[in-house]
Amino acid sequence: MTEPMAKRRPPLSLYIHTPWCVRKCPYCDFNSHESGRRALPERDYLAALLEDLDQDLPLAGERELVSIFIGGGTPSLLSPEFYQTLLSAISARLAFAANIEITMEANPGTTEYHAFSGYRAAGINRLSFGVQSFQRAQLKALGRIHDGEEAVRAVEQARAGGFDNLNIDLMHGLPGQTPALALDDLEQALALAPEHLSWYQLTLEPNTAFYARPPVLPEEDTLYDIQELGHRCLEQAGLSRYEISAYARPGHESRHNLNYWTFGDYLGIGAGAHGKLSDVDRQGRWTIERRWKTRQPEAYLQRRWDMRGFVAGKREVPADELPLEFCMNALRLTEGVDAARWPAHTGQPLGALQVLLQDSVKKGLLQETSNRLQPTPQGLLFLNELLADISNG
Repeated sequence: MTEPMAKRRPPLSLYIHTPWCVRKCPYCDFNSHESGRRALPERDYLAALLEDLDQDLPLAGERELVSIFIGGGTPSLLSPEFYQTLLSAISARLAFAANIEITMEANPGTTEYHAFSGYRAAGINRLSFGVQSFQRAQLKALGRIHDGEEAVRAVEQARAGGFDNLNIDLMHGLPGQTPALALDDLEQALALAPEHLSWYQLTLEPNTAFYARPPVLPEEDTLYDIQELGHRCLEQAGLSRYEISAYARPGHESRHNLNYWTFGDYLGIGAGAHGKLSDVDRQGRWTIERRWKTRQPEAYLQRRWDMRGFVAGKREVPADELPLEFCMNALRLTEGVDAARWPAHTGQPLGALQVLLQDSVKKGLLQETSNRLQPTPQGLLFLNELLADISNG
């Protein structure tokens, strides 16, 4: 690959998937598989991940990694020693940006103080806690294995273990939840002084237990009240909303997720992991390929001995789908993105973008500006309608 082409390609991140969890939550549609409390095949999975990465290395070109995200499942079921070896091996294969962000998801009740200090020593510098709620009734309805006290203790132990960059995941719109209960969750989370807070509404996704047997969720008016009160509470606490469901203190926005939302590239390794890679073909056309790995953990481990490798499928995104793909990410950001990113990432002229978006501007869903692609507050609230305008444009 020539140097000019390398400069045209977006920043590169790495996603690592851990497919095991203690118990499958009824709302979860991620690739996660119940392990109970039994020991996991750390040694074999480590070898498979590195072989998976080796097969994908040519896709990175000469780019350095700007972020790594270890998701699941429950990554905190694996030992600090596992991550020490893994991250050391990755850094021997790919250059790390000087300020690389390395995030690991952790669930309360799956790790202890000594593990947190070990994760920090391994090079992980950001933790994302899947708390979801501090209320006993809501946690039980969600099938979580922790309670509110364990969530508080886990955050305190992570601080003591050396972490100064924490995210707390919370849900709202839960079964039986009132605006008062939703605000209480936020206030308990804010008392722990997280640098970042993800606050998103529970949705019923296909292929989940909740989709098959839907719980009774709050009415639309209650959901609206929860969102309005919650947004105000978080802003007053000094966490700025920079994405539909993400709030951060200045300088603590998730770099990994920002790379997704600004249409950057990422390698994906691990059972069921997805990747997105951009390139320019011989005719100078911009191309984007999405690829995904074998989902079942046992099958993924067997792929080490299979000449087919770990890729279960791949697809080049057709040119006529690029506008929607780009906007599905960029329009999640409250500030939007520089309009110049449009031709750089889609290969289409700015004029085509303006034609696509003119109806959304008239409806008040999109800001009327020549140099930014930015939703209005109404556009954030009705993002699906905004994206429908683009897909039908």
